[in-house]
Amino acid sequence: MSGQPAPAVVPAHFQSFLAFDYGLKRTGVAVGTRMLRSATPQGTIRAEGDARFAQVAERIREWQPDALVVGVPLHPDGAAHENTARALKFARQLRGRFGLPVFEVDERYSTTEALSAGAADADAASACIILEQFLRNLP
Repeated sequence: MSGQPAPAVVPAHFQSFLAFDYGLKRTGVAVGTRMLRSATPQGTIRAEGDARFAQVAERIREWQPDALVVGVPLHPDGAAHENTARALKFARQLRGRFGLPVFEVDERYSTTEALSAGAADADAASACIILEQFLRNLP
């Protein structure tokens, strides 16, 4: 035994999530909780490569989420495309770098929905839509 207490298990209804709408140049961010089943947009990350992950790490330190959610773009018919592979790679990198559970969510039409709602930051609004869709589908 290391003498360290075991990490506390967060009751499911108190779990919090950090969601990402991955893009090559911008990544939308939202935070939400299972209890409220709603999400709040956060500032969009405008960075690439390691600079993006430094900003993701800051958000994780700030919000201490129990898990991460990544939107996975697909064609309207459900077929994968170039950005699908990029988003899935981003999800794998999050798992490897931060050791948190990462859930992937079909994000078809999230940006269109955000824009039609008049969002000032479509990326962050899209991340909210992705997270709220995920939260609605939790048991």
